Amino acid sequence: METTAEQRVTMDEITALAKRRGFIFQSSEIYGGIGGFYDYGPLGSILKRNVKNAWWRDTVELRDDVVGFDSSIIMHPLTWRASGHEAQFHDRMVDCKICKHRFRVDHLKNTEQCPDCGSKDSLTEPRNFNLMMSTHLGPMEDSASAAYLRPETAQGIFVNFKNVFQTARKKPPFGIAQIGKSFRNEITPGNFTFRVREFEQAELEYFVPDDGNDMTCFNDWVERRKAWYASYGVKRDRLRFYELTPQERPHYAKAGIDVEYLFPWGWGELESIAHRGTYDLDAHMKLSGKDLRFFDEASKAHYTPILIESSAGMDRTTLTMLIDAYEKETVTDAGGKQSERTVLHFHPYIAPVQVGVFALARNKPELVERARAIEAALRPTFRTQYDEGNIGQLYRRQDEIGTPFCVVFDYDSLEDAKVTVRNRDTMIQERVAVDALASYLRERIA
Repeated sequence: METTAEQRVTMDEITALAKRRGFIFQSSEIYGGIGGFYDYGPLGSILKRNVKNAWWRDTVELRDDVVGFDSSIIMHPLTWRASGHEAQFHDRMVDCKICKHRFRVDHLKNTEQCPDCGSKDSLTEPRNFNLMMSTHLGPMEDSASAAYLRPETAQGIFVNFKNVFQTARKKPPFGIAQIGKSFRNEITPGNFTFRVREFEQAELEYFVPDDGNDMTCFNDWVERRKAWYASYGVKRDRLRFYELTPQERPHYAKAGIDVEYLFPWGWGELESIAHRGTYDLDAHMKLSGKDLRFFDEASKAHYTPILIESSAGMDRTTLTMLIDAYEKETVTDAGGKQSERTVLHFHPYIAPVQVGVFALARNKPELVERARAIEAALRPTFRTQYDEGNIGQLYRRQDEIGTPFCVVFDYDSLEDAKVTVRNRDTMIQERVAVDALASYLRERIA
């Protein structure tokens, strides 16, 4: 079989596939939806969990110098004053007086004309828009009960820094990692799940002593993140690590790298890697009056560790995996007949379903029972799915959800105790003994 050259996907194709196959749905769709919020369906929820598990395994489980953490979504309001969010976490926005649409100033190419309705001189004067989502605690909604849904997960780590290193018995260099929900009151959410108001972050805060090796540590994390994306098959020419200039990064940051992916609409940020100095711990110590420094037994001195931060958006990374895996192919069979297939080339660890199992004929109990038994036997080891129908259509369905291997129990299987295993990417089919099937799949999926 031959395939045509790869073609890039459009966002319309991605959103259509995401809904059709149960990856991602518009939140509250039956009520008209709500901007900036999405629900992950049966396949999408597994895909996103797999992406998070891959990040967690590489960042936490495979290292002895990083511990896990899970902070609350709502924190004391003074947290956000110390962090600078209360005073500085806002965008400049304008409204069109004609069509009433709202825009971020930094997203406008021309501030003299509305980009939606085309009206000239219809935009209001720019004003600040607070990106933090507010809420109230307790039965009374007044200023005393005001609080915020966290706009990032990192602050929970900073305020608990001393609790963690004391109970985990760690000393710098060591890291604290967590994955959790964050909320930002985006002015103009868009590009599907790229810019949303509710999202998940995976953040690593790595604390190092001021011994002259901080930049080496920063560069090590950059290389590790490069290797992580490459190991899950993200195309090299669609990924770049952009080094921020001194003018682009915060005044306290010594270095900064933005990890960007080439989406259908252009380059978009997936992750930031930053050398933040001692800014965050210093800010919380100043406002709280609590000592968060580390005491070094060797020197008998307290010091504030330097922070290296890696902050990645899991919704954006999941979207990246979905887009990067997408391919539409024209396939030519041995008889010269052409057909088109849509396939998601997910890494086997990321794929929501790893093995699809079918019976050649769904109206033959002797085939169905054996196929179901094989799927049940594989289920404890792999993410499996049993399905019935026309085999060609079943293959196309599994291709479109990114299943690496399909197993078919047919009439010959009753005689030779072998099944047909079909590879998603090559479409090559092999006969494999049923009692050797698990080891065959384990070798190729691992």
